[in-house]
Amino acid sequence: MTAEQLRAACLKPPGAEETFPFGEETSVFKVAKKIFAISSLESETLTASVKCDPEISEALRGSHESVAPGYHLNKRHWITVTINGDVDDGRVRDLIEDSYDLVKPKRKKVGARRAVGGRGSARPYRAIAPEAREGCRRVFRTPG
Repeated sequence: MTAEQLRAACLKPPGAEETFPFGEETSVFKVAKKIFAISSLESETLTASVKCDPEISEALRGSHESVAPGYHLNKRHWITVTINGDVDDGRVRDLIEDSYDLVKPKRKKVGARRAVGGRGSARPYRAIAPEAREGCRRVFRTPG
């Protein structure tokens, strides 16, 4: 994988942007102002630091020489992958996508809340089927 291919993989997800808060030599890829990847694309040894689930990062570090704890980052939640090492390009792309998914804004589930008569519901509590009401007793008062 080349530096340009790595940059393209980091910019592929919706809303991803490249910034340079640490200087021109370090690319920081963000979505909604949250970092999901960091790389020095111009360095001799190409690496990418990505956010990773702690259990997965531990397994990757144990099974790949080119995966290390995040360089200057939280070692539990970030890993640094040496590109063109023993991690294939497809796995690197997957790690970038997973990192993006970990930091992207979560969609609010307003529709699901309304379906069971939650706050902002268009239906009153008594309109909910009796079997559905059972799980709602703590939240709603019985209509009187």
